[in-house]
Amino acid sequence: MVVTMSYVLASTIPSINKIPHCAVNKQHKMKMKVPYKLKQGQSRIFHQLSSGLNMEVIYQKSMQNQTPNEQTLNRPPLVFVHGSFHAAWCWAENWLPFFSQNGFDSYALSLLGQGESDAPDGAVAGSLQTHAEDIADFIKTQTALSPVLIGHSFGGLIVQYYVANLEKDLSGNLAGAVLVCSVPPTGNSGLVWRYLFTKPVAAFKVTMSLAAKAFQTSLPLCKETFFSREMDDHLVLRYQELMTESSRLPLFDLRKLNASLPVASVPNRSTRVLVMGAADDFIVDAKGLEETGSFYGVQPVCVEGVAHDVMLDSSWKKGAELILSWIQNSVEII
Repeated sequence: MVVTMSYVLASTIPSINKIPHCAVNKQHKMKMKVPYKLKQGQSRIFHQLSSGLNMEVIYQKSMQNQTPNEQTLNRPPLVFVHGSFHAAWCWAENWLPFFSQNGFDSYALSLLGQGESDAPDGAVAGSLQTHAEDIADFIKTQTALSPVLIGHSFGGLIVQYYVANLEKDLSGNLAGAVLVCSVPPTGNSGLVWRYLFTKPVAAFKVTMSLAAKAFQTSLPLCKETFFSREMDDHLVLRYQELMTESSRLPLFDLRKLNASLPVASVPNRSTRVLVMGAADDFIVDAKGLEETGSFYGVQPVCVEGVAHDVMLDSSWKKGAELILSWIQNSVEII
């Protein structure tokens, strides 16, 4: 994979962690009214897509690269893809520092119309195809090794589309894929109907929270939708504010999305896939998790004591450690 840099650096970090050949953009105007403050060792950079639009990337270099050896140099980079009402910041809070400390270069993307990324013309941010192509553009031009692609919720569905369609282009190869509390290959319609018939109160709450965006104004509903009961309210409030500001456009036109599903199966798939869910997930139920695992022919892993936002929840380290173990034991360098 040829590495060519087309970033604009919006915040600087110590020189040992800088990505080479980036230009400082002091004129960048923050799009989120509640901007996310980067942690030490992180940088916010902008990848210019072929459309000319800029995609926000929060980057954290492997801390072990300061004293590189053959093992650390061959570790695959990690590329994180968020779901609805989130952006790159949701990975930067806990998981980017964790994986950086464990020797991985980590990149969290904000899809178009989300976070600090530019927004395309139109009523929605894109489709499965356009979002996946934007991710592929980043991977092809900005990662020296084939990465592990990690997607959460609807971001997991985008990763599934990537695996099914874009790996045919060898320059977009992946070392592995991780689906975290992912929407199943058939979409969320099955989840909705199951909730309507078996958990009508929960169905009403999910509809109010997500479709009507009531999570933005109700702290208890936001907590029930995304987090475990043990989560501190002051953190829920902080993340509620960030989620409210994260999405300037819907990720998809849901009618067109559902019409395009299920995701195509890949009989001779070469990419190893980890399917991970959360025992206290209020959005993706156990059957949805099982459906995704069955689709990829793997046994899904359900993490106890965490809710839908595994990477932000009070026990976020459980999911991170599970993924770390899986990468160390299952992923080969491509």
